[in-house]
Amino acid sequence: MLEMTVDGPVAHVEFNRPEKLNAMGPDFWNRMVPLFREIDADTAIRAVVVSGRGRGFTAGLDLVAMMATMPIQPGPPDGARQARLHQLIRDMQAAITAVERCRVPVIAAVHGPCIGGGVDFITACDVRLAAADARFGVRETKLAMVADVGTLQRLPGIVGPGIARELVFTGRDFDAAYAEHIGLVNRVLPDREAVLAEALRVAREIAANPPLAVQGAKRVFNEAVRYDIDRGLEYVATWNAAHLVSQDLGVAVTAFVTKQKPEFSGR
Repeated sequence: MLEMTVDGPVAHVEFNRPEKLNAMGPDFWNRMVPLFREIDADTAIRAVVVSGRGRGFTAGLDLVAMMATMPIQPGPPDGARQARLHQLIRDMQAAITAVERCRVPVIAAVHGPCIGGGVDFITACDVRLAAADARFGVRETKLAMVADVGTLQRLPGIVGPGIARELVFTGRDFDAAYAEHIGLVNRVLPDREAVLAEALRVAREIAANPPLAVQGAKRVFNEAVRYDIDRGLEYVATWNAAHLVSQDLGVAVTAFVTKQKPEFSGR
């Protein structure tokens, strides 16, 4: 799912599951922390670019594959089941936080769909660039879920709380031009090739600067918000461990698989 190449001081990480629109399945979540530890351990790397192969950056969570791994089956009260769910959420959060806490700046080069977990991912990056065909959406709400791996904690600091709440509450998709307008991405390039070239150019520009100064600046930026993000991640993990299992979730998953319009009851 994730492949890395290194060219001098710049590492290029690619989502490489184009047949599934780079959907984030178990392999993605298991690979993230070890991959970014590998980057952190290589002091020759001074910047990272992340992009997606195929038609888009990522379609987000591979709902069907991940549902098989989640202890969310309805039934009588089961404290051990809820504890396992809480730990799974925390492990998934750690996969995204590994991007934010990476020793060096991480630049997202987005084209095509960047949905759900893709937004979680890019909000943990330091710089976001988009191709004109990029499309974004915080769709978890439409799937009867509270987004729980970072968007709710990081997006308000990027685009402002009012816009973040509107995007989360509606779950609607939006295009690259709007993403630039609200500050989610720094700028929009014509296509995938152009956005990747620009991301690599910025990465090389960063890499040419004194590395300790760049890394120190990133650390200071992160420390200013670390406590609030960590507290928010723990809170949403606890919330979803208690509330994720609902009738509406079953309705949403069925509708997703069958491509039918769901009707939610609030139960």
